[in-house]
Amino acid sequence: MQKKHIVLGLTALLCGAASCTNLDEKVYSELVADNYYKNRTEVMTAVLRPFTHANAWASPTGQVGYWRVSELSGDQLAWPQKGIHGFDGGQWIRLHNHTWTVDDDVVWNPWRLMYWGLGFCNSTIGDLQKVDFTKIGMTEADKVSIIAETKVLRAWHYLRLMDLYGNIPIVTEVGVPAQPKVAPRKEVWAFIEKEIRENVEQLQPLGPSMVGRVSKAAGYAMLAELYLNAEKWAGVTKWDECVAVCNKILNGDGGSLKGAAPALETDIMKPFNNVNHNSPENLFQIAYNFTVGKFRFGWNGDLWHYEQRQAYNATERGNNGIVVIPTAFDAFADNDLRKKQWMLIDTLKKHPSVRANVADSVVMATEEYKNKPLVFVKEIRRNSEGETGAGGMTRGEENSGARFSKYLPGAKDDAEYWNNDFVLYRLAEIILNKAEAIMRKNGGAANAEAVALVNSVRQRAFTATDWPSAAYTTATLTLDELLAERGREFIFEGKRRQDLIRFGKFTTATWWDHAATSAKAELFPIPGRQIRLNPNLEQHEGYK
Repeated sequence: MQKKHIVLGLTALLCGAASCTNLDEKVYSELVADNYYKNRTEVMTAVLRPFTHANAWASPTGQVGYWRVSELSGDQLAWPQKGIHGFDGGQWIRLHNHTWTVDDDVVWNPWRLMYWGLGFCNSTIGDLQKVDFTKIGMTEADKVSIIAETKVLRAWHYLRLMDLYGNIPIVTEVGVPAQPKVAPRKEVWAFIEKEIRENVEQLQPLGPSMVGRVSKAAGYAMLAELYLNAEKWAGVTKWDECVAVCNKILNGDGGSLKGAAPALETDIMKPFNNVNHNSPENLFQIAYNFTVGKFRFGWNGDLWHYEQRQAYNATERGNNGIVVIPTAFDAFADNDLRKKQWMLIDTLKKHPSVRANVADSVVMATEEYKNKPLVFVKEIRRNSEGETGAGGMTRGEENSGARFSKYLPGAKDDAEYWNNDFVLYRLAEIILNKAEAIMRKNGGAANAEAVALVNSVRQRAFTATDWPSAAYTTATLTLDELLAERGREFIFEGKRRQDLIRFGKFTTATWWDHAATSAKAELFPIPGRQIRLNPNLEQHEGYK
């Protein structure tokens, strides 16, 4: 997905840096809208631009966006200080403890990046509505579908913003209004539902040509999320609606990458590997192609140790940042294949291709254990100094915490090296969403259908020998257990904060080095600099 970077002026970016407050147009090239959109390529460049921008905030690629704050405020991942590294002004500690301030980057940057993406969507919609598609070799049906796609993509941006910030401005035209007011969260929810429902049937069905775009299946998946969280976000329950839209996906009404309907992979690594654009489980993803476009899902920056590349014969170093906290690691049974395959623990072994000789088989540490084997441990504490106990966010070492291994790039000489797409929705989530909606309707209790749904996803994480004792029953599948299972299945996928809030645990539960917090933490504040720029914005209760 190598794309041209078209700059139409600050109006195309208006909801980014100034969030609809700086409306002075300044054109940076001759490619103004009236002189553009002369063929399909130019139309699709504008349609696809918000996707390349979403790389910055929706996936773990090194910026403080939706993914980082959703995971690092939850009960599974953290960025602890490790010796002299990783303190970063204490922002990751405040995020872990839910003590962020209105001027923290973890509050400002997701807002900035997502409204920036909205600016791209609004600009594209406004431009394309004026284009005569028949004059550029396209059809009116193409126009309807492409504008519908961009509107649903815009709704997805609003869904993510609403999730983090609650009451937010709704802006659908570039520069109008100049200083918008916030809309109540319930109104934002209704706007998102209306936008998706009015446009989803105009979308193209999911198929190989729709990888990295908003297909009908992706639109249905957004609705499933919207309905699953409706009680929290809009004050209404939409369990039946959630089940109905999940069934559309399960039945293949939204299309599939393979076959008549989406299907679960039997191998838990396949939805994430470097050919996962072919996975029948995946419904919506940010598409990358490093081979052709040099556009890479750079998870290494957030999630790899400095020398972790040696385990894969890869080219990229990591920042030794985000790790699995001990209580989250312990939430997996030892015979759970997800614990063994999606996380790294114990001695890190070199890829055969980077070994100097037979004896040169392990990666060596570089900090506290310099010139010794790099051995990842679940504890986050000063083991080199003899520390025992629980440790803490300022007590880490370079080997503290189990590490990310869910996405693997392949070796650097692999034909598909680092071509992994980042998965935003997959069938496993839809199945567990449906099961949860059934249980919620049933007073929180599981029935046979809910159990069968959850077991269909869980079973592949266990061997045939281990499965009989690992399978859920109507007695063992409680809502608390479903939350735990969602954590195991979706670890590293940017979903944990939302799940904890929906289950009432985000501010009330305790986990490693984290005590219960104020209820206000269920929402991030509107960034302080936005309040100062736009006096029409009202801050959330409890924040100054």
